Amino acid sequence: MKIICIGRNYVDHAKELNNPLPKMPIVFMKPATALLLENKPFYYPDFTKNLHHEAEIVLKISKNGRHVEHEFASTYYQEVGIGIDFTARDLQDDLKSKGHPWEIAKAFDFSAPLSKFIPLASLNDPININFKLTKNGTIVQNGNTKDLIFSFDELICHISKFFRLQIGDYIYTGTPAGVGPVEIGDTLICSIEDKEMLTCEIK
Repeated sequence: MKIICIGRNYVDHAKELNNPLPKMPIVFMKPATALLLENKPFYYPDFTKNLHHEAEIVLKISKNGRHVEHEFASTYYQEVGIGIDFTARDLQDDLKSKGHPWEIAKAFDFSAPLSKFIPLASLNDPININFKLTKNGTIVQNGNTKDLIFSFDELICHISKFFRLQIGDYIYTGTPAGVGPVEIGDTLICSIEDKEMLTCEIK
């Protein structure tokens, strides 16, 4: 099982971090040890003082494939969930400034809380999926997948050029604007179409 993540896939998020818009998907990965399931609490790691939440729609891969053609891309996922890509922003900024890889800022243990999945077919419009993250009851991220720079199908095609997609892989498809810091005691709730899907307490 692979956790494949996409960076800077919403225009407003790229702008809020003063990053240029990508010309192709920015791909990075997390190990299986990054998963945090069943609404278990997240324990604030001691190696960062600036941990950020990034809410993302997550695809669950439903069949194996390489070099997927665009016309078939939509057949490779049938369910979506919502997850959080926790980011140690201070570590990431330091590593980026040195031109170093930033996996330790993104792929550390339990950095990928993930909800259960729902069928795409159960949504009114599987192209325009509303999702949000609230922190202590206040909406801080509010996105819609119509604003993706690279669509689900484009991501499938691009990723499968380099990595064989396998049943059970996850794709974190990118976060909208509104990322920000979390602190011990915060409660994060992620929703798809106003249905609460994921609760994450910071301890």
